[in-house]
Amino acid sequence: MSEFKSDFLRTLKERGFIHQISDESGLDALFAKETVTAYIGFDPTAPSLHAGSLIQIMMLHWMQATGHRAISLMGGGTGMVGDPSFKEEARQLMTVDTIEGNIASIKRVFSNYLTYGEGPKDALMINNAEWLRSLNYLEFLRDVGRHFSVNRMLAFDSVKTRLDREQSLSFLEFNYMILQAYDFVELAKRYDCRLQMGGSDQWGNIVNGIDLGHRMGTQQLYALTSPLLTTSSGAKMGKSATGAIWLNADMLSAYDFWQYWRNTEDADVSRFLKLYTTLPMGEIARLSALAGSEINEVKKILATEVTAILHGRDAAEQAAETARKTFEEGGVAENLPSVDVPASELDAGIGLLSLIVRAGLATSNGEARRHVQGGAVRINDQAVSDERRLIGSGEVTADGVIKLSLGKKKHILIRRAA
Repeated sequence: MSEFKSDFLRTLKERGFIHQISDESGLDALFAKETVTAYIGFDPTAPSLHAGSLIQIMMLHWMQATGHRAISLMGGGTGMVGDPSFKEEARQLMTVDTIEGNIASIKRVFSNYLTYGEGPKDALMINNAEWLRSLNYLEFLRDVGRHFSVNRMLAFDSVKTRLDREQSLSFLEFNYMILQAYDFVELAKRYDCRLQMGGSDQWGNIVNGIDLGHRMGTQQLYALTSPLLTTSSGAKMGKSATGAIWLNADMLSAYDFWQYWRNTEDADVSRFLKLYTTLPMGEIARLSALAGSEINEVKKILATEVTAILHGRDAAEQAAETARKTFEEGGVAENLPSVDVPASELDAGIGLLSLIVRAGLATSNGEARRHVQGGAVRINDQAVSDERRLIGSGEVTADGVIKLSLGKKKHILIRRAA
């Protein structure tokens, strides 16, 4: 479709969110004439979502920003089964307590992107455990299961991938797509939800829900998927060399989150400004036109804007200032990530390799040794080449810390603890 009439779809298209839509003209007409309710499901497999989920959360943000109602659906029921889509093996099953704890932890992030409440355009946070955990199995088989063709389900890419590799797909996981389809129908009946959104790997599951809704008498339902994003070099979004880029502040500091975006590859800057910030398109076009050394200033703007939405403007600007002091002035910024080491250990001296591992800059002594041998490790900005060196109280600076660095971009403050 060349041009959308509705603000929501026009915004999503110009910012690069759209991969597929089940009925473009029908959905556009619906958005243009009424307040539409749409949802995205999030499975509580950990206490925090990571940056790979941000594209979905931003789609919900733009739903509300253009005058519509967004639902963030927590998978308290489906989380007991686990989404098998494109996984090489079955997920580890979680207890109800673990699922509930993860949901409570995940919820804290959403209010930074959506306004929840009881108003007609306020966002809703709903847990599918409300209807899934109380299902009567025989009635569910009769009323819902009869609408599904096993032949068709076997043809889905997410299932075929597992079977083609001769990897086991349990009956438990096979039921996941039925439960997800049923979620769409329940949300349509309870909240007049007409659209499900998700990543492109969810297309088959969403279309299943549309088909089930048609068979069970709902209004016409719609699907919209976003592209599965990787960086220009092929890395998966939400992952870094040191692990997942968590959204919860207690699992990843605002500074480390800022650094992740500051290290964006040049070729991704314009795309990420559109997807992950709320800057106007005219401003993004101006920033995208900058080249040469100016691209680094644009990366700082990207990092600050993305961090400001999640952690607040003050935390984002503090992270930017911490980076400036560390990288441009070569100083020791108080807000760098830190690790406490007991005074007794520092007085006795702690092995360099052990300290690197404890600081989270390596996962093993072997990896730490390779960093040292490669010339990447510095203590108080001085290169260290002796892997057997002991680090102790003598290295504590006038600022009361030891600055441990790996390469140019990773810095940890070692603090002397009582």
